[in-house]
Amino acid sequence: MSTQERPLSPHLQIYRPQLTSVLSISHRITGVALSVGLIPLIAWFIALGSGEEAYGALLEIYRQPWAMAAWVAWSFCLFYHFLNGIRHLLWDAGYLLDLRGAYASGWTVVVLAVVLTGIGWGVWR
Repeated sequence: MSTQERPLSPHLQIYRPQLTSVLSISHRITGVALSVGLIPLIAWFIALGSGEEAYGALLEIYRQPWAMAAWVAWSFCLFYHFLNGIRHLLWDAGYLLDLRGAYASGWTVVVLAVVLTGIGWGVWR
C-alpha cells in the first residue's frame, strides 16, 4: 500500500472554483453577515425606544458614509440569502437540479439580489 501524502478528497488547491461552489460559500458568509448585522439593528431598536436623544445620537453614527455602505452591504446579504434560500427550496422540491438549471438559478439569484438592493436603497433615499 502506498503511503503518499495527498488529499483524501477534492481539495481547494486542485479544483477551480465553480459558480455553484462560490454561491454555496457566499450563502454561508451572508448568513454570518446577517447575524453580525443584527447587532446594529437591535441597537437601532433600543435607541428608538430610549428616547429622542439616544435615537438622534445613533442616527448621527448610522448616517456616516462607512455606516451607509455597511447597511447597503447588509441589505445585499439579506436579499441574496433570502433568494438563495428559495433556490434551495426549489432544489429540495426537485427543480433546477441539472447543470443548466443550477447555473441559471444561480445567476438569477445574484442579479436579483443586486437589483433589489438598488431598488431598496433608491426608495430609501
